[in-house]
Amino acid sequence: MGSALASDGLYLGASVKTAVKILVVGHFAVGKTTFVGTLSEIRPLHTEERMTKAGEFVDDLAGIEDKTTTTVAMDFGRLTLTEQLVLYIFGAPGQQRFTQLWHDLSLGALGALVLVDTNRLEMSFDVVNLLEQRGLPYAVAVNQFEGAPSYPLEEIREALDLLPTTPLVLCDARDHDSSVRALIALVDHLIALERDPA
Repeated sequence: MGSALASDGLYLGASVKTAVKILVVGHFAVGKTTFVGTLSEIRPLHTEERMTKAGEFVDDLAGIEDKTTTTVAMDFGRLTLTEQLVLYIFGAPGQQRFTQLWHDLSLGALGALVLVDTNRLEMSFDVVNLLEQRGLPYAVAVNQFEGAPSYPLEEIREALDLLPTTPLVLCDARDHDSSVRALIALVDHLIALERDPA
């Protein structure tokens, strides 16, 4: 029996039969919270907290000095794909001290979308390594920040040492259509892996 509130968009309708979980990951301040908020059809859950003086010793703010908040647990959003299928989007915090939380969030996830920033591409290596250690399939989206250096995708692929089969796309986490295209790249990749695991 469906919820009486299903029509307000907060609750799932009775027709939903399948829920799929994906992660949105990346280094600190790469745009994960923005990405989840852009795609979510419900008001997203954010666990943003103000950064403190103590955090200056563990969070590298070089190039992002204006950042005043950080995710301390996760972001959560929802996107209904069909009447029967809903996507749950979990954004993981980007700092290395939250690695255990990444492992917990990855349980039951079909795959991950890795957001990267060309200003701080080297910070993405640990993120990709964590996913590969977990055996979690992923796609990579280059979040295009204003003023960030622009490189051909093949150069970024080489810099990140990505397999030729790993999807790599451009994305603007603030733009709905751009974020959808990045998500589609991941979903297409997961479908292809399901059809041909080799």
